[in-house]
Amino acid sequence: MSSSLSSTSSRNWLLAAVCLAALGMPLSFTGPAVVLPAVHSALGGSPVQLNWVTNAFMLSFGATLMAAGALADAYGRKRVFLLGLAVVALSASLLTLAPGIVAFDLVRALQGLGSAAAFAAGTAALAQVFDGPARMRAFSAIGTSFGVGLSCGAILSGWLAERFGWQAVMLSPGAASLVALCIAAPSMRESRNPNAMGLDGPGTLSFTTALSLLTLGVLQAPESGWGSPWVVGLLAGAALMGAAFIAIERRVAHPMLDLSLFRFPRFVGVQLLAAAPAYGFVVLLVLLPIRFIGLEGRSALEAGSFMFALSGPILVVPTLAAWLAHRFSAGAISAVGLLVCAAGLAWLSRCAPGAPLHELAGALLLIGAGIGLPWGLMDGLAVSVVPRERAGMASGIFNTVRVAGEGIALALVGAGLTALVAGRLGHSAAGPQAVSQAAQRMTTGDLSQALALLPDVDRAALLQAYGAAFGSLLCVLAGVTVLTALVVFLFLRREGRGEEQAVGLESPAC
Repeated sequence: MSSSLSSTSSRNWLLAAVCLAALGMPLSFTGPAVVLPAVHSALGGSPVQLNWVTNAFMLSFGATLMAAGALADAYGRKRVFLLGLAVVALSASLLTLAPGIVAFDLVRALQGLGSAAAFAAGTAALAQVFDGPARMRAFSAIGTSFGVGLSCGAILSGWLAERFGWQAVMLSPGAASLVALCIAAPSMRESRNPNAMGLDGPGTLSFTTALSLLTLGVLQAPESGWGSPWVVGLLAGAALMGAAFIAIERRVAHPMLDLSLFRFPRFVGVQLLAAAPAYGFVVLLVLLPIRFIGLEGRSALEAGSFMFALSGPILVVPTLAAWLAHRFSAGAISAVGLLVCAAGLAWLSRCAPGAPLHELAGALLLIGAGIGLPWGLMDGLAVSVVPRERAGMASGIFNTVRVAGEGIALALVGAGLTALVAGRLGHSAAGPQAVSQAAQRMTTGDLSQALALLPDVDRAALLQAYGAAFGSLLCVLAGVTVLTALVVFLFLRREGRGEEQAVGLESPAC
């Protein structure tokens, strides 16, 4: 009896530790967006360097997630989980001590590596100690923790920034990870897969290099031009490394990515669904705080309250989606959610800079509620659309597509917004180079520098140009979201055997 109680207590402590780690992950990418103007004031940096504040974390996290899972299986899930938490806590401290923006970006990449290790190893460890309905409840708790961090991250970051400074925002994910480490170290049991084949080194290297080159090329394009040799070389290098990755995965005995999974049409549909929140929702978690604080001059706390209207529905809507999944197909629910999100994006495109919260709230709530429907189904779909024996790899691929897609979407949308702002500004006596630089500065929230670059353009004209460009961008994103809804519905309209039950029980995204 005491042994059973001890086992139950150990499992619950492990769940608490993984939930805390999950809580800290959204803080790691929502918080920096809220305080980016303050980070720029303290550390300086070009627009490209400031964009890497978010992209460095997303890129390293997404590119190493599958590799972290392989390492956890081979070398011990507890060891990798604790190491990941320690890296996140250490990097959070180092961010507050960074001497410049380049060092800050490098530490953000390190933080992404730690988060990938903690996420992959923590969820793998939970899967070993929970079975059946208990496993579903455990992963639901993780999803809820992630949703709390996502929903409350912006407003918490705004409060911390106003009360203690931007450094406190950087420390918050580290504090959550440190508490999780203290809980897991004495209570978590070591486990590993005795049949694990270790890390697919060539596959991991080629995949990470391809993503890095692609992201760097897209971020550099607004400054150097899409036709510059530097940008063309980076994008060509990304294509070559991507082709090398595919060739490697086809030949190795135990690939990091089993390409044969893409023969399942519903699996392809799930990957498209995984990418949808990136450009319909996640990019707004970064772009809107920059707009509210850097350009409109709102306080960090006020911007956080605006962002809560966007992300708050993630706390409740996924539960509604799980309930609806017992009555309607996952494809239909996901498609309707994406269409609702697209309607919110179109509505938000009509809101000019400086609009009060009551004018924005409806659009923000609609976007959050719409994306919350597929958000509540995606993880269950990821493992239910492939044979059971491939569920682990399917989940790893899904999460990699989701996180890596968010990084790429941020880079592409940021570059697109810069180009649209430059087009709206038109000609200036300062010259086209100054217009391009001013557009880049506005995209990163540096209105004062944009005014300095264009002395013949007043603040109202700059904000009007930015508002028009932002509205055009949102219309494009709405159109892409509508198209995704149609494609996802076509790929997912037929339920697989037993899928409806799996989806209804699975957790919201994590």
